[in-house]
Amino acid sequence: MNASPMESVRRLIDLFRIRPPDTAQVLLRIQRMERDLVLPIKVAAIVILLHSLYFTPWLVDASKIFELPREYARYLLWVWVCVSVVMAWVLFSMSRLRHRVVELAVFLDTLADGIFVGVLTLVTGGYSSILYWLFVALIARTAVSVPRATSQLLLNMALSACYVVAGVIDTLIANNVTEDERAVLELYSLTTEPLVLRLSLLLLMTFGCYAIQVLLERQRQVEEEAREFAVREVQLRSAGRLAAEFAHQIKNPLAIINNASFSLQKALKDGKGASPEQIAMIQEEVERADRIITQVMGYAQLSEGHVEKLDVVEELDRAVDRVFPAAAGYPIRVQKRYAQKFPPLLMQRRHASETFMNVLQNAREALEGTSGNVLLEAECLEDQSIEVSVADDGPGIPPDKLGRIFEAYYTTKERGTGLGLATVKHNVELYGGKVRVESELGKGARFTLTFPAKTLLSVEKPV
Repeated sequence: MNASPMESVRRLIDLFRIRPPDTAQVLLRIQRMERDLVLPIKVAAIVILLHSLYFTPWLVDASKIFELPREYARYLLWVWVCVSVVMAWVLFSMSRLRHRVVELAVFLDTLADGIFVGVLTLVTGGYSSILYWLFVALIARTAVSVPRATSQLLLNMALSACYVVAGVIDTLIANNVTEDERAVLELYSLTTEPLVLRLSLLLLMTFGCYAIQVLLERQRQVEEEAREFAVREVQLRSAGRLAAEFAHQIKNPLAIINNASFSLQKALKDGKGASPEQIAMIQEEVERADRIITQVMGYAQLSEGHVEKLDVVEELDRAVDRVFPAAAGYPIRVQKRYAQKFPPLLMQRRHASETFMNVLQNAREALEGTSGNVLLEAECLEDQSIEVSVADDGPGIPPDKLGRIFEAYYTTKERGTGLGLATVKHNVELYGGKVRVESELGKGARFTLTFPAKTLLSVEKPV
């Protein structure tokens, strides 16, 4: 089935949409480009322009014909100098400012540079000005300093527009001045073909720089996911071996105790005087300990397995279908609110499935016997971590029990095992995530799971 035109456009946009780099990486790029490279160049340019404006007459004739007094030119230059000084202060105060302020300052400073270069282009030949190449450099600079897609493309298009406007004004003036004045100002009417080539180069630089950034970001994501896979696979296997070794070390002494109990029982039969109650107690405790270890192994879920790249929406929908099957007819309405885009969730599918199912089942049991609502939300946070929350409008959790609900074997339900929420907490924290709960009596409860984009598996050794 052929996709609709709108669907094709959406896929094309998605193909070129990239997530912005981490905040720390953006600030590092700004520091290296703006503070370490651009700022010294601007200082040198300001010195040259001030010398040219105050000690050479290169703007006198242009000022007369453009009807711009020399003081206006100086005023414009000093405005640009002030903007550059403010930007310099921002660059040297980055550690004390919010990153959004720094990024906005870079955007506005680059736009101011483009406008100023456009004015210089106007008085140095318009479309024929050698300063055209500064616009190419500004576009390349923007690709580094303004990595966010919308801001970068918008700014680069604005820079190209500055060049076009400067050329248009230059052409209009050239058509309304005498030949002598045109010679003084070096106004030229650029032919169509070179103009098209220059504009094409600006647009090619605009979209080419962005396309290169998309390719580099795609490659970085692939390498990053490969590293995450490798780290999580190794850590998960280590966790499985650790759990198996723990069970082996505990089961061995228990087996010895069990054998000893049978020996004592035999001695009792031989009339050597041993208490049957003590023998029964030993055997009962051994069986109990063995049963607990078996349950803990099932709860820990640390057997060796493979990390997978999961779609969080698919996993959530699958969990909802299992916990609230349509055939069961639960009088509960499940509402879903998902963000549009998510990074892949790198987990064992079993861990993700059991985590989501246990939280949803907890909400279902909280509403058991009543009709109510369950709200399932998922969003991608700014740091690319995934946050999933499950809220119900049930009776809520008493404050004195709220602090213990994640403890293994602690339950307030008659048929509960006490391992559902403990499994949720354990599985989420295994991947470096966090679980939090908010509840108020009579107003339901909300469980929020956060899965980080980058993490090492957390493996605690048994005490």
